[in-house]
Amino acid sequence: MPRSIKIHPDHKPDVLSALERNGFLTQGDLAAHLGIALSTISNFINSKPVYVSKFEEICEALGLDKREITKSVKQNGGNLSEFSLPEDFFAYDSSWVGRENLVKELSEKIRGSCRLLLILGLTGMGKTTLAEKLALKLQDWFQEDWKNRFCRANFDYEDKARDFASVAASWLIEWGYKIAPEDKNPERLLQRLVKHLRENQVLVLIDSLERLLTGNHEDGWGDFADEWWEKFFLSLLSAESCQSRIIVTSLDLPVKLVDFRYKSFWHRQVLYGLSQSEQEALFDITGLDISQNSPDRNILLRIGKAYKGHPLVLRVIIGEIWESFDGKVQAYWNEVSSKIVDVENALAEAEGGIIVGEKDEWELHKLTSQVRIQVNINRFRDVFNRLEKQVKDAYILICAASVYRIPVQQEGWLMQLADLVECLEDRECSQERQEKALDELRNRYLVEESLNHNQKLVLGQHNLVRSVSLEHNRKLLQSCSES
Repeated sequence: MPRSIKIHPDHKPDVLSALERNGFLTQGDLAAHLGIALSTISNFINSKPVYVSKFEEICEALGLDKREITKSVKQNGGNLSEFSLPEDFFAYDSSWVGRENLVKELSEKIRGSCRLLLILGLTGMGKTTLAEKLALKLQDWFQEDWKNRFCRANFDYEDKARDFASVAASWLIEWGYKIAPEDKNPERLLQRLVKHLRENQVLVLIDSLERLLTGNHEDGWGDFADEWWEKFFLSLLSAESCQSRIIVTSLDLPVKLVDFRYKSFWHRQVLYGLSQSEQEALFDITGLDISQNSPDRNILLRIGKAYKGHPLVLRVIIGEIWESFDGKVQAYWNEVSSKIVDVENALAEAEGGIIVGEKDEWELHKLTSQVRIQVNINRFRDVFNRLEKQVKDAYILICAASVYRIPVQQEGWLMQLADLVECLEDRECSQERQEKALDELRNRYLVEESLNHNQKLVLGQHNLVRSVSLEHNRKLLQSCSES
């Protein structure tokens, strides 16, 4: 994911001194020397975010230490500085915008009775970033002893151990416990780990919990492959008291944890895209001109609207504008406008009553090479591959329902599924089978639910999801025609 970075305001005098020391009489001299935009140099000096590669070029030219100039001189009385993040923080950065009310609300819940916070939603929505922001917001819990009051497990990598016993043992060892061979069985580890978390104020951050889940065609997905993980979470939720808190991010809903006996001790937060005001703040903080009189404003807002404020995509696009187009929004628009306009035209037709567009060929997931790699290949391809492998009916449903440009009632989705199954398998698709497929999409946040003008529930797809679904649907229809 593209990253921007900025100097701490405390270091502006150091930067100005470095300019003079290195023979750059003006900011323009440095811009010309490096061959980058003057606005980028100005943003750098004035503590506005600069794309990381440009930031590093400027630091090298001025002989500045990148790590040092992003830190506060005073370090705010000893608290963790947001410009000097823990080493294992990889998502949150200085370009964070929006979600202020949500951060406040969730941090209050964690300080209160909420022992388990589930942050859920579509890939690329910023779940891990939000989790890291919350950890910083809660830093007064462990500011005197960070190492022993914070732990993390990220299951997004194939080489990471995912069984409960291995992870529990590593946490306990990190906290100074000695684990004898006879203590390495899951039951003993569970007892020791739960005891420690109940009696000590620790913040646990677990990323990509979906990697721990399994299921079958009869019971659905969302169960734990290792039963000791379920026992771990439920032991903490059912305990009479617990001082620790757990923040979990997941693409899929871990259904066994949504136990209403303990509703006061857990909270489910689904994350959606950035609002228009938040999108504007993101464009502004990353150095793009989104002011009212800017000729770039309308272009940036159109891009944000097409992607419904999807944070990952917008960051990738911002990175490309700076990296490949030197910050020139109009030049970027000249390259991608046709694909955005296709989406705008289809949605305009839908407002006029043409809601079915089975021949639409949206390319939002392949807007540019970087979007194709960082968004489609690195993210959505995995989501759709997992869905096809684990719950084929849900995969067929998301593809079949892509013919709808706007949300429609549930019956429309299920009708499309039934028709495509009959085409692919030459047999009827039972009502039970249809409903299970839809439930699975809901549990994976691949369907958006809303109320129409008649106050009836309708189902739709995020524009980016529909873009991917349309491509997969064409392949399924081709299979039908060949059979």
